[in-house]
Amino acid sequence: MTILSEASRSLNVFPDAETLEVGASIVMKFMTARSFIDTNVLVYADDNAAPIKQDLASELIAEHRRGRTGVVSLQVLQEYFVVATRKLGVDPQTARRKVELLAEFDVVTPEVPDILAAIDLHRLHEFSFWDALILRSAKLGGCAVLISEDFQEGQRIEGLRIVNPFH
Repeated sequence: MTILSEASRSLNVFPDAETLEVGASIVMKFMTARSFIDTNVLVYADDNAAPIKQDLASELIAEHRRGRTGVVSLQVLQEYFVVATRKLGVDPQTARRKVELLAEFDVVTPEVPDILAAIDLHRLHEFSFWDALILRSAKLGGCAVLISEDFQEGQRIEGLRIVNPFH
């Protein structure tokens, strides 16, 4: 496993504003913790069809950039590009630039032993392989929190606390 830091490279729909404020305050208390940001959060930051999630995701990403507490993986960067261009219709050049900016977070690059560990997580806990690889990458990145809507809110897996910012 390799983690590339910024220094080594040099950069549920809420029904109303009150619910958004409560949800945001819950998420904000995890902002100081080193956190792995899953693809769905990055995609919501560009999703004009879900403006409340878009605002929350954008703020969460900005806070982790400012605090230098955000972590992503190569898998997340790849998935972001594919989803942004195919599902959201983002121009490939714009999506490429966004990937460059997102790569300013610490980036986990799994190696063969990490793939094998993800396969074991998949077999043991019956997660999809891709979700297991996200979990493994978050753990490798030294994260305390995994921010994703793909896991159960508040769950603890492999020492990671799951936070669903849209819950």
